[in-house]
Amino acid sequence: MKKLFTFIILSITLSAFAQPKAGYYNAAVGKTEAALKTQLYSIISTGTTNVGYDGLYNVYPTSDKTATGKVWDMYSTCTWTHGNKKCGNYSIVCDCYNREHSIPQSWFNEQSPMVSDAHHIYPTDGKVNGQRSNYPYGECSGGSSLGGGALGRLGNSTFAGYSGTVFEPIDEYKGDFARTYFYFATRYQNIMTSFVGGPSFDHTTYPSMAAWSINLYLKWSRQDPVSEKEITRNNAIDAFQHNRNPFIDHPELAEFIWGTRKGQAWTLTSGISETKIEFSISPNPVQNELTIKSDETELSYTIFNLNGQALKENQLTLNHTISVDDLQNGMYLLQLKSGTRKSIQKFIVSK
Repeated sequence: MKKLFTFIILSITLSAFAQPKAGYYNAAVGKTEAALKTQLYSIISTGTTNVGYDGLYNVYPTSDKTATGKVWDMYSTCTWTHGNKKCGNYSIVCDCYNREHSIPQSWFNEQSPMVSDAHHIYPTDGKVNGQRSNYPYGECSGGSSLGGGALGRLGNSTFAGYSGTVFEPIDEYKGDFARTYFYFATRYQNIMTSFVGGPSFDHTTYPSMAAWSINLYLKWSRQDPVSEKEITRNNAIDAFQHNRNPFIDHPELAEFIWGTRKGQAWTLTSGISETKIEFSISPNPVQNELTIKSDETELSYTIFNLNGQALKENQLTLNHTISVDDLQNGMYLLQLKSGTRKSIQKFIVSK
């Protein structure tokens, strides 16, 4: 099982990349660990535009919209139209949405430009935002959920290295928040030694994050690959702020800076495999049957849960469909194989 899960960790770094302007990351090529992080800091902190706290609401209609154009909220299943039902007061879930600092404002004393950096500030349900408060993200057993469309739960940390109260987002968005923290630790490494607080950080320029949070976010980034939602969001924010989240463009960077590839020199092609199988899946989320689109003619598939356990495998049918009637609601990883070539994507079952 360890070898299998290691393969999944390596494979998910091959997920689709967003499109930065040509040469954007060239200066980081050949760098390792702290030097790589510092070079990325220079790249993503130069020539930026502060949209302002109120200006975030101008960003969200393109950065955080669902397929139907509604507000995409990672804290609830509530449905809002952009510009309407902004908090305001709230008493229950789905009353209104506001701006959630995934890195709480109190941790950096509400300083600018962190207070209005769209890369780490998301539109979220006001009530769930209030429940999360300024607790760090983490994993808990049981915990409390607000119900009524709320997502995530609050409880005592069960992740090694931290025992305080944490807010655990749902599996679908754990990678999103992990890459957000990687971004913040890199974009603002110049103030890390004078940080006001926050148990996720360690008051150093490098590694900037506490050991337990590095381990947690590496785990989440491996289990929850970059999604189309993140790519769309990264591109949209770039159009306003003129900087990007490099851990969405090149998710393997986290491994070079904090993880399994420390000491290795990063290149622009470090996360790209020449043997990758190109394919798309739909619908996603799916209820009963996945449709696979690929130019490949002979493919086998394996579906894993997020613990790396193989749940089902077979050859793909001629019409490239897979029944998921036997899977419970949740997130899964689909691996396609042709000869020695393998690729993987995540999908969600929602019935």
